[in-house]
Amino acid sequence: MGASPALAGKKYSRGASDTEIVVGNFVPYSGPASAYGVVGKVAEAYFKALNEAGGINGRKVRFISYDDAYSPSKAVEQTRKLVENDGILVLFGTVGTPSNTAIMKYMNQKKVPHLLLASGGTRFGEDPKANPYTMPFIPSYNSEGRAYAALIRQKWPDAKIAVLVQNDEYGKDIYKGVKDGLGDKVSMIVAEAPYDLTDPTVDSQMVKLKQSGADVFLNLSTPKFAAQATRKLGELNWRPVHIINNVAAQVGAVLKPAGLENAQGAITATYLKDPTDPALADDPEVKEFKAWMAKNMPDGDLNNALYVFGYATSAALAHILKEAGDNLTGENLMKVAASLKDYKAPMLLDGITMNTSPTDYFPIEDFQMQVFRGDRWVREGDIIRSRSVQ
Repeated sequence: MGASPALAGKKYSRGASDTEIVVGNFVPYSGPASAYGVVGKVAEAYFKALNEAGGINGRKVRFISYDDAYSPSKAVEQTRKLVENDGILVLFGTVGTPSNTAIMKYMNQKKVPHLLLASGGTRFGEDPKANPYTMPFIPSYNSEGRAYAALIRQKWPDAKIAVLVQNDEYGKDIYKGVKDGLGDKVSMIVAEAPYDLTDPTVDSQMVKLKQSGADVFLNLSTPKFAAQATRKLGELNWRPVHIINNVAAQVGAVLKPAGLENAQGAITATYLKDPTDPALADDPEVKEFKAWMAKNMPDGDLNNALYVFGYATSAALAHILKEAGDNLTGENLMKVAASLKDYKAPMLLDGITMNTSPTDYFPIEDFQMQVFRGDRWVREGDIIRSRSVQ
């Protein structure tokens, strides 16, 4: 109507302009999960470096990150501040199932993109119709469970399975994936032993599971209890196939305290490259990541997978913002995010790409299995496809 030809193609929501894109974030920089603060620090460094290289389509990213201390009520407070005071275009990379659950309804009411969440809660991607502005980055816990089921069906079709599972939303989420993946073979599960976060140990559960005669042990537990269970395997001299979920697959925090000798042959699923893996020493992406770390975060720890995670998610957001071009509205951002086609964020394992559609809000649902040998995880076998929405 009155727009000049130069401006006719440009559309902006609050938080975007000809010169700037405002990206909001919260992570626990303090409190019980403060280790995850690394994710916010990596994103800050990523966008700073990106701005120095010219930004995104000529626009600089203003990255605003607050501490939610892993508290849902604090997350709500910081999110309102970001949306209503700071006027962000997008909320990105927010950590944790409790905090993201607390703000999901608000973000969708406000129609502000709530993108690439750092949580595998299945709820964040399972209903795009009800929550069209929320999309995770982490593969859902449900799809991880399905990947383990697919592996068992493929390699040990006659196995008897024993399951140690955390009695909360996380445990129920990943365990449902296992059962969904086993399908008509769910009777392979011969014993299950839940535990509560308040339990001092899982020793009694492990004794019960060994007595079942199972030859596959599914360790669906968080770090403290996964370490106890792994140590108990050794004490009981029980040698089943040991599958341990990704959240507890850390060598330093779980397997060393459990005794590396008790973890030999354990299996877990992953989707990101490990920059310390000797087999990836000449991988171009790994080389680029190491160079980026040396320049932008020289004090960072290459053994900490959260640096890789923060880097990969930040690159994925930059890709979506770039693809949105001059139509930087919340609506268009979600349209772009929901039409990813074989996009490979840097540091995703080769053969794993991001794919979405208006009815599939889980960008990553494929996994590489790895086996613990000596003092490290070693990749083994082909990529396992566990996409739930086709």
